[in-house]
Amino acid sequence: MPGVLNSLLSADELAPKGGHFRGKAKRVIFCYMRGGASHIDSFDHKPEMIRRGKQGKLPDKYDPSHWGFQPGGKCGIMVSDLFPQVRKIMDDICLINSMTTDKNDHAEATLGLHTGSYSVKRPSIGSWVSYGMGTENANLPGFVVLAPSLPYNGPVNWSSNFLPGVHSGTRIVPGSEPVPYLKRKLPAAEQQSEFAFLQEFNRIHKVGREDTDALASRIRTFETAFGMQSLMPEITNVSKESDSTLKLYGLKRGQNDSFGWQCLVARRMAERGVRFIELVDKGNWDGHSKTSDHEKLSRNVDQPLAGLIQDLKMRGMLEDTLVVWATEFGRTPRATGKGRGHHRHAFSTWMAGGGVKGGYQYGTTDEFGERIVENPVHVHDLHATILHLLGLDHERLTYRLNGRDFRLTDVHGRVVKDLIA
Repeated sequence: MPGVLNSLLSADELAPKGGHFRGKAKRVIFCYMRGGASHIDSFDHKPEMIRRGKQGKLPDKYDPSHWGFQPGGKCGIMVSDLFPQVRKIMDDICLINSMTTDKNDHAEATLGLHTGSYSVKRPSIGSWVSYGMGTENANLPGFVVLAPSLPYNGPVNWSSNFLPGVHSGTRIVPGSEPVPYLKRKLPAAEQQSEFAFLQEFNRIHKVGREDTDALASRIRTFETAFGMQSLMPEITNVSKESDSTLKLYGLKRGQNDSFGWQCLVARRMAERGVRFIELVDKGNWDGHSKTSDHEKLSRNVDQPLAGLIQDLKMRGMLEDTLVVWATEFGRTPRATGKGRGHHRHAFSTWMAGGGVKGGYQYGTTDEFGERIVENPVHVHDLHATILHLLGLDHERLTYRLNGRDFRLTDVHGRVVKDLIA
């Protein structure tokens, strides 16, 4: 219901904005596997490690993957049996096997992945994208987070911090009531009349306080919430989706608490103009004691991830929707009991759609997956590349605070142009 409200904000922070140049992507779906997914057991195939393991010639405590690898798609990129459905669509995926980050601690690495800062709270990447591009739908937030449980650092990961408050992520919790208190207590016309009356007082109060960010953000939040009452219940209700669509996401009819539901709702939000959608997997990939847990974790996300990309492609949306699969770091090639420890020096991430090369593998680690030997990609580089695909120059997307221009990539980052189609 666009146009229901006339915003009190003369320069609406969430109004659609043109980028620094024409980008290939219009929106992002960011899929976060919390805890550190093992690259060695998923997307970084190490045949020499497996061969030497069978011969009993591995250095002390090195542990080959517990799962087999097979070529995927026409491109033939090797993918673990943990991800058989994603393996089928590797022709659409741009795989980075040379990711690196600065910290080996969950909280710091998670903060770095989301904000570019490892110790000091900074705005989330979703907030920067919302700030730089606005939203395509005034009645929905520009940045939404579908999170059944809180990851390390909690809401700090999707905070706008010093950016205007309207760019913070709005959390939605899978289940019977994804967004509490959205149900109207009055008929729509009566509520709109009351809201218009309230907004008149806001208009009066705003005179002389035009530069007060907290006030402007609060007013805009009420406006968005009003619009959400009509749109959000419809978006999160997937009951009218076809049986074939539900099957594509690995969903049973009536199910509303799985990663498949998160992926399907993300597609529905993308269709309706939400700019940045983060999906937080409820599983914890922190496999210190049992790497075998990866089998259950991957089974919960494999079909939904593949289904999301296939669905976007069938609807003609993949070319301008960037899907990112990310984790805060990888796991050690050396065993810690029956598991693997934290490993910041090398891990895997992949992207699909939004202008990246499909069926493409970038970066190489050594024969054990321990160190990068070719084409390292730092988290700052990943951020710079995501912004570039959206038409945003990471060096020009800045916010001035206390006499300094801040940006997502701080004083770092480079666009990895080899990833771009």
